[in-house]
Amino acid sequence: MPEPLQLQRRADRVIATLSRPEVRNAIDQDMIDRLHELCGELEREPRTLILIGSDGVFASGADIAQLRERRAADARKGINTRAFQRIRHLPMPVIAAIDGYALGGGAELAYAADIRIGTPRLRIGNPETGLGIIAAAGATWRLPQLVGEARAAEMLLTGRILEADTAVAWGLVSSLVEPDDLLAAAEAVADRIARNDPTATRHTKTALLAPPAAHPEVELELQAHLFESPEKERRMTAFLERRAR
Repeated sequence: MPEPLQLQRRADRVIATLSRPEVRNAIDQDMIDRLHELCGELEREPRTLILIGSDGVFASGADIAQLRERRAADARKGINTRAFQRIRHLPMPVIAAIDGYALGGGAELAYAADIRIGTPRLRIGNPETGLGIIAAAGATWRLPQLVGEARAAEMLLTGRILEADTAVAWGLVSSLVEPDDLLAAAEAVADRIARNDPTATRHTKTALLAPPAAHPEVELELQAHLFESPEKERRMTAFLERRAR
């Protein structure tokens, strides 16, 4: 069987391509297992992660054939939820490059990323209630943070699928590029990240993920660590020397 997750590894990033084109990259147990393996690798060796789908689709959702057979015990395991939580909490940024459909579990995988870019043919949303279930892998708490409570409620309660322009206007994706340019655009974002201090990037993500009650102490402690770093001294000295020329 072909691998459902195709990986390209580089020194500063991993590109992970969802690859089940025969079912529009629907997320099955095998793909979840591969995502867990990838998370383990990136937890040990932090690098930026780019998630992208094959054949003009990000992910059409969770695999309905498998979902239909799952029962209460399976729901309580949080099969997709646990994998998406690990992706959300990876040390370095996660970029979702979204072409075509990102529905149901596919949308929730995209919501777990730090940065989302799309194409004009992007379609994103959560039609789960039409299938007799809820969006239980992150949408009910991440989507309100991304688009606001009123818009999240509309999407989740009606099953509305957003087109690309609306997704940008609502802040769900940050920009649109043509499909042929999507991976290059995601790599350009990864390049900008790579130019920065990796430790400062990791600490910034830690602060972004911290609960409201942790602020501002969490930033102050992270900044205290960075203030003692040789890389801060090197970068600031280089900046001052360039400005003096």
